[in-house]
Amino acid sequence: MTAPAPRPVRPFLAGFRAILPLWLGVAPFAAAYAVTARAAGLSVWETQWMSLSVFAGSSQLAAAGLFGQAAAPLGIIATTAVLNVRHVLYGLSLAQRLPLGWPQRLLAAQFLTDEAYGVALNAPALSFGYLLGAELSLYAVWNLFTLLGALLGSLVPDPQALGVGIIFPLAYLGLLIPQLRAMGSDGRVAAAVVLISALLAWMLPKLLPGGLVVLLTGVLGALAGAWLSTRWVARP
Repeated sequence: MTAPAPRPVRPFLAGFRAILPLWLGVAPFAAAYAVTARAAGLSVWETQWMSLSVFAGSSQLAAAGLFGQAAAPLGIIATTAVLNVRHVLYGLSLAQRLPLGWPQRLLAAQFLTDEAYGVALNAPALSFGYLLGAELSLYAVWNLFTLLGALLGSLVPDPQALGVGIIFPLAYLGLLIPQLRAMGSDGRVAAAVVLISALLAWMLPKLLPGGLVVLLTGVLGALAGAWLSTRWVARP
């Protein structure tokens, strides 16, 4: 007698719940985007459509600002593409942990975010259902508060002024620290990469735009990790 196959809804709900603590930071960010988009002249539907189809917070904020400046379409597309290029690195990382077929890859890629990627790395048993649950959890709150911000944004003076932006860095630290502890002595390479990446993220914005900073920090951090691994792990 074979054991029954696990119900796909369980990992989906587990992933959905894993994102819930981050809703507190995502909600005002979505409202801030909606307020910016409406101030730039976008209609309620156009504001909502960007969240439904693009679903990339920093890119949507940048695009809304560029719409307000009447920027050229090519400039808007190029800016948002550079800001989102870090998702290529996320996809490469997840592909090593979670083999998926092409339909699943396309679906997961559409809804992939920084938060879902971070939660997936700490998943006790990563599966497509868990990843999709985490992604759609964020998609739901992002679109809900986009709509509220588009409809009621004029009643909220400045959501970012509430200081909720600190929630994202704290959440990422909360995801990172358990990983470093689980690595034990092997975590020294990861800790060094974290330190190097943090220094790059602090210094590069003085020289480069945001999208390139994220990309270069990711690539240089990965190269530093590969270089340190060949020395520290091979010769402990």
